Amino acid sequence: MAEPQLSVRSARARDLAHRLARRERRSIAEVVERALAAYEQRETGREPADAFYARLCASWGEDADLEAQIADHRRAHSGLDL
Repeated sequence: MAEPQLSVRSARARDLAHRLARRERRSIAEVVERALAAYEQRETGREPADAFYARLCASWGEDADLEAQIADHRRAHSGLDL
């Protein structure tokens, strides 16, 4: 039985896969499998940025005024004791 094949219509992806396969001395299928596995590992479980910020905004309500927080807690340094 013939192995399943992946068809890629991007000339850039094809050229990149061929170039990496030659450089790494691996088959094109192995290069593509490793790249997809690395991509899956890196991207799994990450939520999109807009969803993250919407969730963060909903849980915290409003933004904190950092300048006001700094001003409220600012104290003059008394200097060195000699």
